[in-house]
Amino acid sequence: MKIALITETFFPSTDGVVTRLCATIKWLQQDGHEVRIVAPDPGIEAYEGAKVIGIPARSLFLYPGRQVSLPHRSVKRILQEFEPDLVHVINPALLGVSGIYYSRLLKIPLIASYHTNIPDYADYYRVPLFKPFLWWYFRTLHNRADLNLCTSQAVLEELRERRFRNVRLWDRGVDVDNFGPDQFSRNMREKLTGGRPEQRLLLYVGRLAAEKEIEKIRDVLDKHPEFSLAIVGDGPYRDYLEQHFAGTNTVFTGFLHGKELAQAYASADAFVFPSTTETLGLVILEAMASGLPVVAAKSGPTCEQVQDGKTGLLFEPDHSDSFVNTVGKLKDDAWRRELGENAYFEGQQFGWERPSRQLFDYYRQVLDEKREKSGLYIFR
Repeated sequence: MKIALITETFFPSTDGVVTRLCATIKWLQQDGHEVRIVAPDPGIEAYEGAKVIGIPARSLFLYPGRQVSLPHRSVKRILQEFEPDLVHVINPALLGVSGIYYSRLLKIPLIASYHTNIPDYADYYRVPLFKPFLWWYFRTLHNRADLNLCTSQAVLEELRERRFRNVRLWDRGVDVDNFGPDQFSRNMREKLTGGRPEQRLLLYVGRLAAEKEIEKIRDVLDKHPEFSLAIVGDGPYRDYLEQHFAGTNTVFTGFLHGKELAQAYASADAFVFPSTTETLGLVILEAMASGLPVVAAKSGPTCEQVQDGKTGLLFEPDHSDSFVNTVGKLKDDAWRRELGENAYFEGQQFGWERPSRQLFDYYRQVLDEKREKSGLYIFR
């Protein structure tokens, strides 16, 4: 099958969308399919054997570290030359508009996947009046697709309530070969604790942005000084967070990748995740697969991943003391280790094979439905 993937972000950028997309491309290429990637110019020409076509990009004013591409006419030419059996637009917002428009114009079967609750971000960037417009905008885009995918049951239900059509669940996955307790590194623990490896080490991994509510972890450190914190990632909120956590046992590492990221997870004692705006929270599964208990804010997607009292602990995000008190329970080292072991066995069940094969089945489903409607055999 020839598949065109049009995405708002791609490698070497780092986030859950890119992680999922890279795993998907690797699986599709190994399974013998031809993949073409269209993305804001990433500075590379190929990934896992798939050709990458970069579209001129610019910095986003709300997020200077993120390059974005506006809708571009060249997408039409790219699709005409490649002649894909199917187009998959990932997280359509700007460049993805071109993917949706030209796929419809050229009558190419189209799937769109929803990965980021951008309308919810309006509250954090003090523009809540834009939320109705944003929901209308994304619903309009997605409802032009033959099939829409999302990454958690909670988001699926919300999208259906907001009149997104033909929405299905795309299961979660994690690189079980890369993440695990065996990646523990004394040197990494020294680095993450600022030379205090005897302290209990909390870990956060992800974008440093307002909607992640990372600043809430400061209350935990103030109440429980025996904990230290490592923040792995980068983003527009970093300068503010470095000031906010000044005077605490907090280390900022910037982005880590590959083996270093796996070592960071495995060398910590617990993973903390205060965000409530996630459509999944892939880092939660990475932490679990690494053998870490997860302390996460209660939300639909996190409740689908963390079993409270078994693989981690959930706290009430609207109660300031709940986070502090919940992390404090991890002072019981025996219970913390038990939670971590349970998390490891749970996380290791979710390799990328199943969600990648599921995605391909969705591709086949859309193509079969198009063939039945047109009476033509379009699967090559």
